Amino acid sequence: MRQISKQFGDFYANKNINLTLKKGEIHALLGENGAGKSTLMNILSGLLQPTSGEILMNGSPVTIDSPTKANQLGIGMVHQHFMLIDDFTVLENIILGNEPVKGIVIDKNTARNRIMELSEQYGLAVKPDVKVESISVGMQQRVEILKTLYRGADILIFDEPTAVLTPQEIDDLMLTMQALAKEGKSIILITHKLAEIKKVADRCTVIRRGESIGTVDVESVSTRELADMMVGRSVSFKTEKLPAKPSNVTLVVEKLFVKDSRDVMAVEDLSFEVRNGEIVGIAGIDGNGQSELILALTGLLPIESGTIHFNDQLLNGKTTREITEMGTAHIPEDRHKYGLVLDMKLEDNMVLKQYYQAPYSKSGFLNFKEINDKALRLIEQYDVRTVSEKVPARSLSGGNQQKAIIARELDLHPNLLIAANPTRGLDVGAIEYIHKALIQQRDENKAVLLMSFELDEILNVSDRILVMHDGQIVANMLADETNEQEIGLLMAGTSFEEVLAHRKEGGEQTNEQKMD
Repeated sequence: MRQISKQFGDFYANKNINLTLKKGEIHALLGENGAGKSTLMNILSGLLQPTSGEILMNGSPVTIDSPTKANQLGIGMVHQHFMLIDDFTVLENIILGNEPVKGIVIDKNTARNRIMELSEQYGLAVKPDVKVESISVGMQQRVEILKTLYRGADILIFDEPTAVLTPQEIDDLMLTMQALAKEGKSIILITHKLAEIKKVADRCTVIRRGESIGTVDVESVSTRELADMMVGRSVSFKTEKLPAKPSNVTLVVEKLFVKDSRDVMAVEDLSFEVRNGEIVGIAGIDGNGQSELILALTGLLPIESGTIHFNDQLLNGKTTREITEMGTAHIPEDRHKYGLVLDMKLEDNMVLKQYYQAPYSKSGFLNFKEINDKALRLIEQYDVRTVSEKVPARSLSGGNQQKAIIARELDLHPNLLIAANPTRGLDVGAIEYIHKALIQQRDENKAVLLMSFELDEILNVSDRILVMHDGQIVANMLADETNEQEIGLLMAGTSFEEVLAHRKEGGEQTNEQKMD
């Protein structure tokens, strides 16, 4: 890609970017939220056309004016939000739009044989005849990869591929990417996770505010140097914090049972409490009831039985608005479903929980000046990268949508902050800011409940950690007395007693060893 620029009005999403991809390499594309990575890859995959610049393949200029043309040229994209139909089987999703036929009927046997061949070749292990709605997130991603391979892709673009995966699934994906590269496929990996770049990438191109800063050999640079190139300043990876001073109990959950959307019990007989002045982290592999627990606490999912008390008031049966007005805030796991109204202006999204209160409305009429002032203040305070506060929330990058939600929720000054995967899709600079904000809430004697699939985040930010497995809490321990290995074992179903026995055998570790 040579001197690629993409302009939206007066705004440059990409400005004179150069990117060279070699055959058989894994090339990382690194940049802050809103730096222009996804725009650049949407140009390469035919979803957008560049304002200027050219694309060459094997030395010859090409025009990629549609995803179909990109497919014909052997370019496939595995999107961050999977493009699968839940009601179709894995096989039906893979062949959709590219069905082999025998006479007038779809030749599923030929397709199945080809899919199993590819699956075996790259170690993807998929079951072609199960419905997509019944498989794990990691399996869905493997289906997306197979979809691009089935269409004959030689260049695969992975957009934030590990954002929704467990540590084990991430390891499997890395092995798959290395196998693809060995077979001569070329991979572009869009990610914020520097450890992943160090682990699998050969080269890395850094983009900052729409411009390429440079391309480096990954082996020759440190993680810190990559972070500094991306953000343009020095970044701290370890959040400094003073010891917690927990005070009164603010949230009490007793014998809670919650069903998921399929009417299956997802949370079973769960009890715990959270105090003011502490951050309690919830760790667990996706699908073990954490998401349902958070939705139940925030009034978004009904409770089968059990009780939830907040500041000695019963939350059972209360609406989400009532729970918010009692002094809670919620950074949701699914920002599109529960966090934003995507087609509404950004400034209106900033007052979604307060628009009916003074000073944002009076006698039933909205006060647009107050709404606008608040939006501008939060955009500046939380560094939300946007062309204007008037654009729809949909037009922001995923990371900046997340920053907008966090700005709105923290500005409520809640007594209890419930944060579900708050840094998903954020770059290291933004993660550093959010972690400091969570710790500041704690230091102001507020309660924080943090659910995250990032183990290093749980260990870095939490004071106390609850590990969930199969809808139940299997461990409750202090963060500075455990490590990633122990939590990983508990998440996978090892009993707390076994982990404690293992700890005694291995001797007590220092905090520094645990961090390593």
